[in-house]
Amino acid sequence: MAVLAGKLNTTPEEDPAAAQRAEAALDTVVNPFVTTQEDRLSTFAVDVDTASYTMTRRALMEGSLPPRDAVRVEELLNYFRYTYPDPRPSDGPFAVHMDAAPSPFTPKRHLLRVGVQGKRLSISERKPAHLTFLVDVSGSMSSPDRLPLAQRALRMLVDNLRDGDTVALVTYAGNVRRVLGPTGMERKALIHSAIEDLTAGGSTAMGSGIELAYQEAMKTLDGTSFSRVIILSDGDANVGRTSHEDILKTIQGHVKEGITLTTVGFGMGNYKDTTMEQLANKGNGNYFYVDSLMAARRIFQEQLGGTLEVIAQDVKLQVDFDPAQVARYRLVGYENRNIADRDFRDDRVDAGELGSGHTVTALYELELKPGAGEALATVRVRAKQPRAVNATERAYPFQAHALASTFKEASVDLRFATAVMGAAELLRKSPHAENWSLETMRDIARAASPAGNAEREEFLTLLEKARPLLRGVAAR
Repeated sequence: MAVLAGKLNTTPEEDPAAAQRAEAALDTVVNPFVTTQEDRLSTFAVDVDTASYTMTRRALMEGSLPPRDAVRVEELLNYFRYTYPDPRPSDGPFAVHMDAAPSPFTPKRHLLRVGVQGKRLSISERKPAHLTFLVDVSGSMSSPDRLPLAQRALRMLVDNLRDGDTVALVTYAGNVRRVLGPTGMERKALIHSAIEDLTAGGSTAMGSGIELAYQEAMKTLDGTSFSRVIILSDGDANVGRTSHEDILKTIQGHVKEGITLTTVGFGMGNYKDTTMEQLANKGNGNYFYVDSLMAARRIFQEQLGGTLEVIAQDVKLQVDFDPAQVARYRLVGYENRNIADRDFRDDRVDAGELGSGHTVTALYELELKPGAGEALATVRVRAKQPRAVNATERAYPFQAHALASTFKEASVDLRFATAVMGAAELLRKSPHAENWSLETMRDIARAASPAGNAEREEFLTLLEKARPLLRGVAAR
């Protein structure tokens, strides 16, 4: 994944305030506008994490605003399903879609949407999955929304695995325990029993747990299947004698061997969002947050293929804006996914990964020059096949017909994505959204939410929850 600004610091024994300072050091820096004369290229790694949306939802439903720095625009955008064309056989593992329209927020600005649709693999096409569950069973995980919910999520995941898949189970608290070695689905009852018997108590030593989890994952590593470690934790980790920096290096080293890492967060209060995000970033996996059984079902049942199997690795996007037609631009979100333009074709530089059926959405704000049309922008995508060393590259020019003459004429999905982006900008207090209103987001989202679309109806509910909270902040 893209390198994040800052790093996780020393252990709490060495400095009790280390974790708090690490979180504060990663305060969101909102992407600025860039003139095309200065830099016509915008380069970033794809991101399909969704934890930020789920945490935002939980905070709003409980009557409070989410922490500003926990609102990552790209994770709110990518939580929702959009209708992008599936890749054709000649496209490879993904297809790219672009559309644009005048901004409903600021006169003389446009919004450009770049969407990537990953190939959907059927159950029969999916390679065997070797999963190692690393479960935090420290005392902080004892509340009902933590370990008990994690156990239900794991049971759900196991029930959706198939013959040929295996599960190993490792726990960590005051010490580390191998509960179950790699076990096939013919012994599913044993796996369920091992999950059911987990109990919380003690302090946390994540570093040793990660080491043991990778030892288990190595046992099933081969070239015909995929191996993934899944950490389930509230992120409130005392890593023991191993520094966070060493853990991140360890994780990155195992990615090169073919083992990816997914993190799944639980609980609030002492929850360490940055810790969980960085672990997944270095592990070339996804970062999810589970606040309910519904969220667990979405990740481990409805989107199982994308959660487990990677179809393209180190996926980088570079948007080349034509200086004759685009005066300036800004990428909304993806601040900690930015990649130096010169590193786009450096295949040694880590980037994002794309799972089966995954979509990636990014929005740009543009200021166009008169006569903008066919050559507005070209999107280049560079990616590797899983475990490959060298990447391949494709270019996708913007088509003139994809520029709507009015915002109302834009596609339903572009309009809804605009509402999500706008709400996220308001919640994270972006300076670019100072004159925007949540009422505008509500009206746009409502018009772009077909009846029966539960995800979009839920978003409308969240906007209603946010309105008095944002007004209260503005009044102070």
